[in-house]
This record gives sequence, C-alpha cells and structure tokens, in this order.
Amino acid sequence: MTPRIGAKAAALAPSARRDEEQPWRKWYKTAAWQELRLSVLVRDMFTCRMESCGRFVVDTSQLVADHKIRHQGDHELFWDEGNLQTLCKHCHDSLKQREERSGFRAW
Repeated sequence: MTPRIGAKAAALAPSARRDEEQPWRKWYKTAAWQELRLSVLVRDMFTCRMESCGRFVVDTSQLVADHKIRHQGDHELFWDEGNLQTLCKHCHDSLKQREERSGFRAW
C-alpha cells in the first residue's frame, strides 16, 4: 500500500520539476515584472488586443501581459515591452494557447 503523504508529494512533483527546469518562471514574481505588466496594460488601455475580441476589461486580474513571441527563457525577449500585448484571460487561455500548441496564428 502506498503511503498517502508520498502519493500527495508525487502529485506535486511535476510542477516543481517544471519550475526547476524553467528557472525564468521566477521572473513573473518580481516587482520589475509587475511594473512592466501594468505599463503594458495602461499602454493598451486595458483592452484585449486579440482581433476577434477587443474587450475593455476593468478588472486587471482578468488581463494578461502576453508575450507575442515566446521567450523560452530569453532574457531580452522576456523584458522587451514591444514583445508584450494585453490579452483578456479568456483569449490568452484559449485562443493564444491553441495557437502556440498548433504552431500557427489562429487570429
């Protein structure tokens, strides 16, 4: 019989491994990222840049500062404000993710 604690620890292991394999994920937790994110949201007037959407969103927790070109840990691409756009959470989590998985632009 597998111990319960061991089973729970094993369930958490993939995300912990992902963070170890992708140390750049810590950049999202920095004050510098929060400042850059807010700058992009203001620049884009809190409006989703997805052509099919264009929704104005007051609740900034429902907006994402999205990298147009995936940075994959490239420091310059990550911090490049020109590589960032505002997307509503719905468009980012559905359309943009589908686009990145398929390898072509869906919009």
